[in-house]
Amino acid sequence: MEVIGNVGFALLLTTVAGLSTGIGSSIAYFIDKPKTIYLSFSLGLSAGVMLYVSFVELLPQSLETIGELSGVIIFFLGILFIAIIDMAIPEKENPHSFSGLSGDNSNKNNKGLMRTGLFTALAIGIHNFPEGLATFGTALSNPGLGIVIAIAIAIHNIPEGISVSIPIFYATKSKNKAFAYSFLSGAAEPIGALTGYLLLLPFLTSSVLSALLVFVAGIMVYISVDELLPMAHQYGHSHTVISGVILGMLIMAFSLIIL
Repeated sequence: MEVIGNVGFALLLTTVAGLSTGIGSSIAYFIDKPKTIYLSFSLGLSAGVMLYVSFVELLPQSLETIGELSGVIIFFLGILFIAIIDMAIPEKENPHSFSGLSGDNSNKNNKGLMRTGLFTALAIGIHNFPEGLATFGTALSNPGLGIVIAIAIAIHNIPEGISVSIPIFYATKSKNKAFAYSFLSGAAEPIGALTGYLLLLPFLTSSVLSALLVFVAGIMVYISVDELLPMAHQYGHSHTVISGVILGMLIMAFSLIIL
């Protein structure tokens, strides 16, 4: 089956997207204050890509295979799945708020900073698990589209890496430890992809794959609306965010035409 032949490539894309948290960790070492306008634009761009591909590409094609009613149910199950994970994380440790970017944590005690960094790493790891499934499932069905999704997820994983590394760096004064924790939090994405694949392998048919893509669409819509856009807007560059969203949709539209 052609789908099986794409497994290695899909896993590679998911790994690259997940471990891009390490890029964020590296940036934190060399830039005292990351320009928030760039982060706002990048996060908006990522959300635009995810929303467009979910509603224009993943849902319509999959609904033709599994039926509209089944597709709608699975779509909202995907939203429910990631929402439950989101609500299970205490608000204080939830990675929706990247307060570490401001550098204000330097005045806190080292123990508190270390705890903040570790909990943030854990929370991001939990969030990255279904994101890995999203990237992997898309790449398994359409490698070209998988590349675009991997890039979108990688973009928003970069500030996640910053949010983990900064408090740990202030607490330990060790760049290596800060980088390691940040990097490992992204490893949940390929783990999520591999786990999903192993569970679905015995049942992998065109209908199952279509259902997976609808489920993935629900996950990506939730991530975009609940995580990416609020985080992008919190820096106060509203017009920059919407510019990123529109450009992300435009890029996605043209890439789908080319693909």
